[in-house]
Parts: sequence; structure tokens; C-alpha cells
Amino acid sequence: MDFEEVIKSRRTIRKFTDEDVPDETVREIIETGMLAPSAGNIQSWEFIIVRDKATKHSLSQEALGQMHVFEAPVVIVVAANIKLAEKRYGARGRDAYCFLSAGAATMNMLLTAVSLGLGAAWVGSFKERPVQEILKLPDYIRPVGIIPLGHPAEIPEKPSRRGYKEVVHNEKW
Repeated sequence: MDFEEVIKSRRTIRKFTDEDVPDETVREIIETGMLAPSAGNIQSWEFIIVRDKATKHSLSQEALGQMHVFEAPVVIVVAANIKLAEKRYGARGRDAYCFLSAGAATMNMLLTAVSLGLGAAWVGSFKERPVQEILKLPDYIRPVGIIPLGHPAEIPEKPSRRGYKEVVHNEKW
């Protein structure tokens, strides 16, 4: 699958088969996340791999009951290391750069999953503090996204998108 095809075929997958995802594959996906751009190349991201059913269930409850978090064979939680970003960039690093970098890493991982024939979702709707507590994260590590990952049981239709002329502005608004 070429790169454009990977991008165009990416979907949010919420139903997975029972087939496991090997550790080597999870590692490959995370390593592509680690290749994402980051402010000042400080790489202020952290990744927590979750396979434990009880932990996934707790995460799904804090993700507003999104059961695909529980049902996926593996979950990767992407977190921002605000201490690392703040040390270099102050408030802008703490409030923006670390989250932008985590988002870039997340997108790399989602696209890699598609290229490997897997499915994933980017779950951003969750209660942050309880997720920190479930994963025993220090206060300076803030969860940014939860990625349920596995073999897709179904591929949703292509979602509608706003058109080019709706979102692109030349020179000024």
C-alpha cells in the first residue's frame, strides 16, 4: 500500500477480532511514533502499553464508556511529558508543544497500523485524572490519547469531509 493509499484508507476502528497483536508489531508501531517531529527534537512523549483486561476495562469506563478501548487486544496510551517540554520552552512547551508532539506521534502510529493491516482509533475523550491514577502516572505525565489497536472486525465507510475551499484561506481569513 503506498503512502497516499494508507492515508486515504485510515478509519476509526471500533470493532476488533480476537486475534492478538504481537509485541514486535506494537514495538514497530511505537517506534514510528517516536520518529514524529517534536518541538526542538525534545521528544516529550511517553507510551504506555496496556494488555491487562482489568486495566483496559477501567480505561474504557474513564473514556466515557467507549467499550472498544476494552475490546481491543492492545491499547497504547500516548502521554505528554510536560516537565521535559517546560524545561526547554517554559509555558509554551508545557501548554502546547508537548501536546502537539504527542499528537504527531499518534498520527504516525495510526498510519503505521493501517499499513500493517491493523485498525485503531484515536480516543481523546476521557477523564484525565482517573486515567493518570489507573496507570500510576506522575503529575508531570499527562495522558493525551488512548489508542485501541487490533485487527479490524469491520471497516467503516469513508466519512464525509469538509471541502478544500471550506478550510483553506489564502493570505488572510
